[in-house]
Amino acid sequence: MTASEQSDVAPHASPASPAAPAGAPSGPAAEPAEQLTAAKKEAADNYDRYLRAVADLENFRRRALREKEELRQFAAARVLEDLLPVLDNLALGLAAARQPGADAKTLVTGVELVLGQLKALLAQQGLKEISPAAGQAFDPHQHESISHQPSADVPPEHVLTVVRTGFALNGRLLRPASVVLSSGPAHQEKKS
Repeated sequence: MTASEQSDVAPHASPASPAAPAGAPSGPAAEPAEQLTAAKKEAADNYDRYLRAVADLENFRRRALREKEELRQFAAARVLEDLLPVLDNLALGLAAARQPGADAKTLVTGVELVLGQLKALLAQQGLKEISPAAGQAFDPHQHESISHQPSADVPPEHVLTVVRTGFALNGRLLRPASVVLSSGPAHQEKKS
């Protein structure tokens, strides 16, 4: 071999090359074994991350269910706390009504005040009364017609009277107002 041929030989082809670590397999078989080892390690790491993610998801699901149940149990607590003064006032009204010589007008005024207090509290919580005025157009989305009566004053298919007040909570209908509708003026029967 000439000197120029020796310089063309790659330095990594030498078995005593300092680039190859001691004890490592040499040659083309070393790469697939290293790749397989690296792939197995990566797969084990991915599986470990997967198991941790599944455990985290399960813990989150359990925590969400527990919090939802606690919220359901205690959601009404604030409203009930606000209702306690109304209950106190009703008890005071009953105690006053049981007194000998209780004045009916005073009791009626007291009950009206307590009713106003209760309505104000419920309005703060988003409850709205649905009580259409006489002559108001019938709205099937908020009213429930229970009968028709003739009326010369109220146009046909308009509210004549409210039998039971309806309620909506934050825009969602809880109970429609039960109303009697006008059927228009009464028809006079012809006498023959």
